[in-house]
Amino acid sequence: MADLTIILGNKNYSSWSLRAWLAARQAGIAFDEIVIPLYRPESREKILAHSPSGKVPALRHGAAQVWESLAICEYLAETFPEAALWPRDAAARAAARAVSTEMHAGFLPLRRHLPMNLRRAIAARQIPGEVEADINRICAIWRDCRARFGAKGPFLFGGFTIADAMYAPVATRFHTYAVALDRVCEAYGQAIMTLPAMQEWIEAAHAEPWVVENFEV
Repeated sequence: MADLTIILGNKNYSSWSLRAWLAARQAGIAFDEIVIPLYRPESREKILAHSPSGKVPALRHGAAQVWESLAICEYLAETFPEAALWPRDAAARAAARAVSTEMHAGFLPLRRHLPMNLRRAIAARQIPGEVEADINRICAIWRDCRARFGAKGPFLFGGFTIADAMYAPVATRFHTYAVALDRVCEAYGQAIMTLPAMQEWIEAAHAEPWVVENFEV
């Protein structure tokens, strides 16, 4: 039994859970996980046993308790500095934090119209203008990070960082809804989707029995 536990929602739908889980897995940190199905009558009560906000993900590590995705990633970066979850270069680190918080705080139309659903058959759907604007901005971020900081690896800042954990659910959405991407963004999305940790998460999502109809678009 590991000293660190991450509490998650459904792996098929919970994009915020994926972010924290992927950062921990990519960092090579040993942890236990508890998956609580969301949008069920008993969900909030079960989550509140682990998270004062009533939301997932949450993390327990000894006496420490953290209950928000980006805060969990920051905690992991500080607690396990050898994992290099932020770029070591100051300018790259500042950019990584900026694009991570932009993802954290924005892109609501994309989330609403293209919910994460890893079991959905891959097929395009009509994309409203506000979602197209989100897609264009995300692709601009990806291209800029890859051009300025990505020379030493396939991820936004070369090696895997928290920024990649924050954008991983977007890569799944682009795949699920067959969003047309340029060569740079397509390659980056493939780098995320083919990670062994991502394949592990996707396999677990496919094995889940729970269905949330609101996300079955």
